[in-house]
Amino acid sequence: MSDTAIAILAAGGSGRMGRPKQLLRFAGTTLLRSTVQAAADSGCSACVVVLGARAEAMRPELAGLSVEAVINDDWARGIGTSIRRGIAHLAAHPNPPRAVMLMLADQPLVTGEVLRRLLAAHGAGDKPVTVSTYAGTLGPPVIVNAEYFPALLDLPDAAGAKMIWTSRPEIVHHEPCPEAELDVDTPADYERALTYFAQSFGVP
Repeated sequence: MSDTAIAILAAGGSGRMGRPKQLLRFAGTTLLRSTVQAAADSGCSACVVVLGARAEAMRPELAGLSVEAVINDDWARGIGTSIRRGIAHLAAHPNPPRAVMLMLADQPLVTGEVLRRLLAAHGAGDKPVTVSTYAGTLGPPVIVNAEYFPALLDLPDAAGAKMIWTSRPEIVHHEPCPEAELDVDTPADYERALTYFAQSFGVP
């Protein structure tokens, strides 16, 4: 088993979608459950999902899965609050992880196989941070060694971790991850995801 834990950031209010995107159906399940299953399939040492908006509606999607749920009551103040909540929870474990992967609940093509590939790349490298690269940018899933947990815990409420990686390029390994390009923020994104799945797997 990997000594890397996973924190899934799933607390947002889905303002651009107009309904909870974590509960959108995709490939026979919901985006949230699919993400948690991918994390479990990665071989990670532990998995925590950070919930916030409509948390009680999300909990049933975690049934039967090896995951801890924590609530971020400050979710409306920005993603930095969810990153801090997830990292603080994992760092407080009796056996804290040597690294944490931050991932989102709206990248449906990021499977357990993709996560294992990223974990292997991080383990083979000599950088404390591994970021996914796609479509000319970088972003999650991101793997961060414990020495940079304090930087994550110091993030402003509304800031994502990208501000750290872009300001410290010397600590970052860029790993191609084209699967992460497809994220679901708007109804149009969701339609694209459904169309991609139907065309790729022959599912109407």
